[in-house]
Amino acid sequence: MSKEIKSRAFALDPTFNYLPEQDRYLLALGNPSLKFNVIGVGVNGQEHILVTYLEGRAAIHGIYDPNPSSVAAARQLHQKWSRGQELVIYDTLEAACNDPAVDGLIICTPNYTHLEVVKVAAQSGKHILLEKPIATTVSDALAIMELAEAYTAVFQIGLQYRYKPTYSEAIYEVLTRQSVGSVKTIAIAEHRIPFLDKVNQWNKFAKYSGDTLVEKCCHYFDLLNLFAQSRPATVYASGSMAVNFTDFEYNGEKSDILDNAFVVVNYANGVRASFNLCMFAPLFYEELIVCGDDGRLKAYEQVDFLPQSSSKTSLEIMCGDHKPSRRSTPNYPAVIEQSGHHGATYYEHINFINNIQGQPTQTATAREGFWSIIVAAAAQESIKQGQVVVIDDFLAQHAISL
Repeated sequence: MSKEIKSRAFALDPTFNYLPEQDRYLLALGNPSLKFNVIGVGVNGQEHILVTYLEGRAAIHGIYDPNPSSVAAARQLHQKWSRGQELVIYDTLEAACNDPAVDGLIICTPNYTHLEVVKVAAQSGKHILLEKPIATTVSDALAIMELAEAYTAVFQIGLQYRYKPTYSEAIYEVLTRQSVGSVKTIAIAEHRIPFLDKVNQWNKFAKYSGDTLVEKCCHYFDLLNLFAQSRPATVYASGSMAVNFTDFEYNGEKSDILDNAFVVVNYANGVRASFNLCMFAPLFYEELIVCGDDGRLKAYEQVDFLPQSSSKTSLEIMCGDHKPSRRSTPNYPAVIEQSGHHGATYYEHINFINNIQGQPTQTATAREGFWSIIVAAAAQESIKQGQVVVIDDFLAQHAISL
């Protein structure tokens, strides 16, 4: 795999465009075996276009987005990385989903559109990669989960933080090697700058995004659920809109999304977890701490705006006198990390294609996507009510029996 990654990155470098095809050996591009359409080509959709070409086993056949500026940007990106391949621009969602030339659909539309888009996409029977969050409401998340579990093709949820280098290593150490023993507590923190701009500014309004704990933090609740290896039992949260967008209005509506929160989750197996969010910090910082009966794992990722920075990632496992302790700096090759989400989307695509080819993976299922929303939505409800939310009661309120 490492040779293929290196060769692919170099092969796409315009510096080597002078080479005739017959003179390409290490830089041979090969012929992609799959074709994908991207539905929604804002910043996330464009990231998927880029990593598709970096990964190499698939090509982007076409795109659909009602926003002309997004289409223009995606077309320019495609031209740069596809080495002149034609790009189909569809006039309708139905046409993009049902083109018989296409094997898979990558859905990157605004959160609140997911259910309606998925209903159309699923009629095609094609493989589907649906960006996170699976949906903005519990009812929509349930509907998509039920549809996905009855779906005969691949239906993957884009909870790609599982593939960030720090989290990928942590998952392996905690769940496979059991380096810290039996997990007892989990803590995740994210401190970062505010949400950036989107078309129609939909991410500034809870009714469109699902609010911050759904839109942004479903990644982290997925990780909490994964490390806990159990069903959440209770959720308690405190949060507010303290700094960001307090004076922001769009089309006469005032922004209403959280910019900070503390969330505590108790799991049925006794594991306790917490999440700490600050969306007005002058950097990007994520931290994970997992404590077990045999040791502690701490991992972090930091990108700041200083001219000289220390290592961007770190992972340490401390086991006292039980077994060896160690420190490392998990990273992917720079060209991969720079493709987006610290390289996680690239590896998500590797696993999407592996799923299509019938190889075993650990990608997020629709059910796991659903449970990440249950924790997020319960936390949002807890903030509104100022009370602990019992998950069984929360599900019953939504007429859900699982």
